[in-house]
Amino acid sequence: MYRYLVEISAVTRDLREYTKNTRTRLVVGFIALVFLIGDGLIFLFYGKEAGIFGLVCMLGALIPVLLVVIFLLIADRIVKKNQ
Repeated sequence: MYRYLVEISAVTRDLREYTKNTRTRLVVGFIALVFLIGDGLIFLFYGKEAGIFGLVCMLGALIPVLLVVIFLLIADRIVKKNQ
């Protein structure tokens, strides 16, 4: 029991790391839910071909989002390096 409490207090001390991990888990979980539930419902209601097309469309919509995120990460690293 005491060991568990020590591990919790060690986790909560670094709040920036905890926030970063939590945000990452939430984003990954949201994307997984959209793909699994959304595409799963398309597959169930409209069939295999529509499910595959829905998956292709969701992947296509994810590409611009990933490009923006990559650009922002690179810009953030450049700014931190120049400070």
